[in-house]
Amino acid sequence: MRLLSPPRILSLVVLLLAGVSPLAAQQKSVNFKRDIRPLLSDKCFACHGPNEKSREGGLRLDQRAGAFGTADSEEPVIVPGDASKSLLIQRITSDDENERMPPPKHGKPLTAAEIDLLKRWVASGAEWEDHWSFVVPVKPEVPQVPGVDAGSSEIDAFIRQRLVEEGLTFSPRADKRTLIRRVTLDLTGLPPTPEEIDAFLVDESPNAFEKVVDRLLASERYGEHMGRFWLDAARYGDTHGLHLDNYREMWPYRDWVVGAFNRNLPYDEFVIEQIAGDLLENATDDQRIASGFNRCHVTTSEGGSIAEEVYTRNVVDRVVTTGTVMLGLTLDCTRCHDHKFDPFTMKEFYG
Repeated sequence: MRLLSPPRILSLVVLLLAGVSPLAAQQKSVNFKRDIRPLLSDKCFACHGPNEKSREGGLRLDQRAGAFGTADSEEPVIVPGDASKSLLIQRITSDDENERMPPPKHGKPLTAAEIDLLKRWVASGAEWEDHWSFVVPVKPEVPQVPGVDAGSSEIDAFIRQRLVEEGLTFSPRADKRTLIRRVTLDLTGLPPTPEEIDAFLVDESPNAFEKVVDRLLASERYGEHMGRFWLDAARYGDTHGLHLDNYREMWPYRDWVVGAFNRNLPYDEFVIEQIAGDLLENATDDQRIASGFNRCHVTTSEGGSIAEEVYTRNVVDRVVTTGTVMLGLTLDCTRCHDHKFDPFTMKEFYG
């Protein structure tokens, strides 16, 4: 029997992949956030996006109301489930260059694959997904699936359901030594001590693990570990951040954040006190310290610095940071232009 040489094997593999790829692409489900919104942003938003001055044809594709409404022509832009009746599909597939979108003069024509993607999205129902931070949280029903032990966490039921969908099963149950190491690292950022491991290994009580979790949550190390994630997001620094980058007295705010986690301060109070703790009626010293969040920008005492420039830079830093950590929005984009995804304009950012 004659064996194929390596070059011939490689050629055969390439041919097979070339034949399979288009079919695989057709069978792949279309995801709005992954496939459609970035495509619309790149090819359509320049003329049909948030900028009123550049918007044409009375058509806005960055919002649900516009995408599923009508253009100036009174024709429906997108008809879910029917690509042939959708103005969007008609215009991107038109043979008339005066009708085809995007206009050839813009230099951003849609590829055949992109057109196919939009057609399949519309034909499959044109599912539209709003920005996650604007979606009201709703507690889902816990799925009833076999293979979940009584007394297990509700999270296990959701994991089990997904595993069933993927044709997978749970990994083997972790032993006690592995379990205490995982939970200690998760909650404190530190490995367990030998004494803590030994105590857990000999504890045969049914709530042995719960006792470990309670002990870790009550530890000061818990607040230090969890607080550092928030401090990173708030752009906290022990130093000024410019030039000499020398030490500054910001540690009381850092300690307040650590203490807030250790006290299990409710999230609404956690946010209010950081944004406006010094403005609360009869504000306590702790609440005033919490408003140090508003001073987590870089500072400078450089000779010759322009006060107005420094002030503007600091305000921009806080607006962007507040939008990111409190609202789940990327306001930084609107420093230079109207946002392509979030509903904010450059004028609103500086207004």
